[in-house]
Amino acid sequence: MDTPVNALGLRPIMFAVDDIDVVVARMQAHGAELIGQMQYEKSYRLAYIRGPEGIIVGLAEQLG
Repeated sequence: MDTPVNALGLRPIMFAVDDIDVVVARMQAHGAELIGQMQYEKSYRLAYIRGPEGIIVGLAEQLG
């Protein structure tokens, strides 16, 4: 299922994590697909992954 991030309905959920790279790698090992990454100034790193059921999970790592 390739539903876009901004589709109507309850699709995304976001979690704060200590190390985004470790969490993304762990979730990819269980079938998740990385669909986007970005850094918001020097404050946060963000990553969005889609799980096997199509649910989008956002991850946020606070920098500094």
